[in-house]
Amino acid sequence: MDTFSQALRNLGPMRLAVMAGVAVGLIAFFIYITTRLAAPQLSLLYGGMDPADASSIAARLASTNTPHEVRNNGTEVYVPSDSISSIRLSMASEGLPNSGTVGYELFDDASSIGTTNFIQNINMLRALEGELSRTIKSITSISSARVHLVLPKRQAFSRSAQKSSASVILKMKGANQLSQEQVSSVKFLIATAVPGLNPNNISIVDNKGTLLARGFDDQSAGASAGKAEERRIKLENRLSQTIEALLERIVGFGKVRAEVTAVIDFDSITSREEIYDPEGQVVRSTQSVEQSSDNKETDGSTPVSIATNLPDANSSTAAGASLDSSENRTEETVNYAISKKVINHIREAGIVTRLSVAVLVDGTYSKEAGEDVYQPRNEAEMELMATLVRSAIGFDADRGDSVDVINIRFVDSLAGQDEELRLFFGLDKNDLLRMAEVLVLSIVAILVILLVVRPLVSRAFEALPAAMAEGKLLAEQTSAAAAALTAPSAGTPAPSESLAMEEQYEELIDIDRVEGRVKASSVKKIGEIVDKHPEEALSIIRTWMYQES
Repeated sequence: MDTFSQALRNLGPMRLAVMAGVAVGLIAFFIYITTRLAAPQLSLLYGGMDPADASSIAARLASTNTPHEVRNNGTEVYVPSDSISSIRLSMASEGLPNSGTVGYELFDDASSIGTTNFIQNINMLRALEGELSRTIKSITSISSARVHLVLPKRQAFSRSAQKSSASVILKMKGANQLSQEQVSSVKFLIATAVPGLNPNNISIVDNKGTLLARGFDDQSAGASAGKAEERRIKLENRLSQTIEALLERIVGFGKVRAEVTAVIDFDSITSREEIYDPEGQVVRSTQSVEQSSDNKETDGSTPVSIATNLPDANSSTAAGASLDSSENRTEETVNYAISKKVINHIREAGIVTRLSVAVLVDGTYSKEAGEDVYQPRNEAEMELMATLVRSAIGFDADRGDSVDVINIRFVDSLAGQDEELRLFFGLDKNDLLRMAEVLVLSIVAILVILLVVRPLVSRAFEALPAAMAEGKLLAEQTSAAAAALTAPSAGTPAPSESLAMEEQYEELIDIDRVEGRVKASSVKKIGEIVDKHPEEALSIIRTWMYQES
């Protein structure tokens, strides 16, 4: 034990400190590798969450001593991959994650004592907004939703009341977009859940700031122009999708691209026209009146005339004259009904005045010597596709429609990209990454052992025999000197012996001579040790040379 401690002292404090630091580092390294290999593989439990939800889930997992990690600024939670399903069921039973919204559970722990009517109304509004947000979020393409309701109350002594309204902001998943039918479904969903809310009073905006539903009718010129532009874009997109869906059945998926430009007249026209047809008259009513009268009058007095005053007047002349009269009248009234046409022409939706369609079609490919060789399509096939496009869009040559179908090679967007990792033996991507991680850590551990631990250990074992030999030599020299100093007190020697011992004692007292003999004895002992142990002596010399270099 003394020899080992002496060997350690001979190594020096600096070398011992370096060896201790390397040992501590190696122990920490191997502890890290062991814990890393023994730790369970973590997979994503929930992603894209609010920090409040992540905090609630992390607290719940910590209470059950479940290993977990919160990453990406508190928006992702990772748990062991073999227990994801059970943890999700457990979180769902507790209403997590709820995206920071509260529903009707707001009233579970509420106390009605001391709560004002105002607070109750606010809590009811919050609960209704939270329930609507959760319901809207159940749509596949929607990540989260926020709903704000305005439910005004009718003021006292007021003849009219303000209408209810709502505003909704939607956060989409990735690059998903809602169709017009889905936007309408969200509007009617909210309108039917809130009493007195009209769907036209609901405004919907997505997380990119795109207005999906206006929420009110704006009759200004700018709003009318915006609506007209939306209608034009919708018509163009619908025709483009129709053409692509039709031609993809022939050329294959992703090998056709169609663009439609529509010129639409959105002028609002209101006209009123009345047309009378004189040839289309019809007797409506007839009225006939016939009247006949006869009158006969006689006068008894002689009329005064020239004949009566002549002397030779005939005595037979009548003393009186008679007057006869008759009257006939016929009246007929005919009423005719003349046909009339009234035309009221109102146009607001707009009419298509011209369509321009450009269709790009990829060619065919054949395998030659393991490579894809492009081949253009023939003219007959291109003309057939052009005919289909004309029929699909309602082609009208009189209004100036144009259809161009061009065959050209598409650029391969996947060219130059690395092929996806192919799975084998039923291993998925996570398993392969785990195996790669274990392999890398094992290689690092082996390199540390070979390049760090092994040289240190070998040098330590090479230096230990030399240190032990030096310790033995020093011990022997010390014991010899002690024996020489204590020899006179052993007994009373003879005079000659006493003289010799005195001389020897004087020689021992002479420090220079003692040191010279000690050095000579040491050199002799070292020579004997080298003769007996040449390999150890060679390693010691190499160690000295390494230290000096």
